[in-house]
Amino acid sequence: MPRFDCTKLRAMVGELFEATGIETDKAQMMAECLTEADMIGHFTHGLALVPGYIGVIKEGIVNPKGDVTVVSDRGACVAWDGNQLPGAWLTATAVDLAVERASEYGTCSVAIGRSQHNGALAAYLRRATDKGFMVQICCSTADAAWVAPFGGTKRLFTPNPLAAGIPTEGDPILLDISSSITTVTMTNGLAAEGKKFDHDWLLTAGGEASNDPTEVTERGGTLMPLGGMEKGHKGYAMALLVEALSQGLSGFGRMGAVEPGSLSIFVQVSDPDAFGGADMFRKQMSFLADACRSNPPRPGVDAVRVPGDAAMAKWRDAKENGVLLSTEIAEGLEKAAAQFGLSMV
Repeated sequence: MPRFDCTKLRAMVGELFEATGIETDKAQMMAECLTEADMIGHFTHGLALVPGYIGVIKEGIVNPKGDVTVVSDRGACVAWDGNQLPGAWLTATAVDLAVERASEYGTCSVAIGRSQHNGALAAYLRRATDKGFMVQICCSTADAAWVAPFGGTKRLFTPNPLAAGIPTEGDPILLDISSSITTVTMTNGLAAEGKKFDHDWLLTAGGEASNDPTEVTERGGTLMPLGGMEKGHKGYAMALLVEALSQGLSGFGRMGAVEPGSLSIFVQVSDPDAFGGADMFRKQMSFLADACRSNPPRPGVDAVRVPGDAAMAKWRDAKENGVLLSTEIAEGLEKAAAQFGLSMV
């Protein structure tokens, strides 16, 4: 796979979004967060999204300019109407505000309704952990459905991801998980390639376990919640929690008219210094992370990793040597840039 200088790549993608009519601050933030996703290895939710984003911008689905509408602001609790603005800008702005407010109040939560797509949640975590704060982010899409509630057969939820960043004395712990066993992107990709999953992670429309992605893409099946046929109540519970935090607290969800692609987001940042102390927090989390890494591995596993270990190794490599992009992603960016007379770096 070819490598690209991260700084030049961000600048080019920012120019590209500006050329579509996105305001400069929003275009630059979109470029920063999508590039960060690729730097930490979230290739499906990074720069691969750029051509699709340009499409929905051209269609007028994304609002290219303006600001949020403040629905409520009690200092440590904030709710915004995102006004269909770019999700990367909204999410990053919410994390930055929550860090600032958590410095004063100890913690701050921001709920956002009517956002557009925001890519990989993990791409926003270091905005808080680099400053010594713990952060949690979750989101759900009110106009989409791919996952049935446990025991059911009709699509109701999206994969409803939840991410968290936990500072330590070394690299942060970075986790980003979904309430479904697999993702929509992977399911669509395998279906397009004529391949199947290695395990039964899907349900047919009739509620039978399957590993055939076309049961979902062509015949109305669903993704299984995390835990599968036997323990799927766990992923189902997580999906409910994510929708309560993102849709319930923002006041914008599945009930009523929903604009295309409308996302609900929840961000919470905590300052460890307001609790048991930042020093002790980092020491405790470092001890725990080291205890995980030193745990004897089971057969077939080289070593126990902590969430974020691989991401940070990839991030450092990308920063030093350039970010790796697949030929498909690079070609997609090149074609998108050519539409506006721009050149790929």
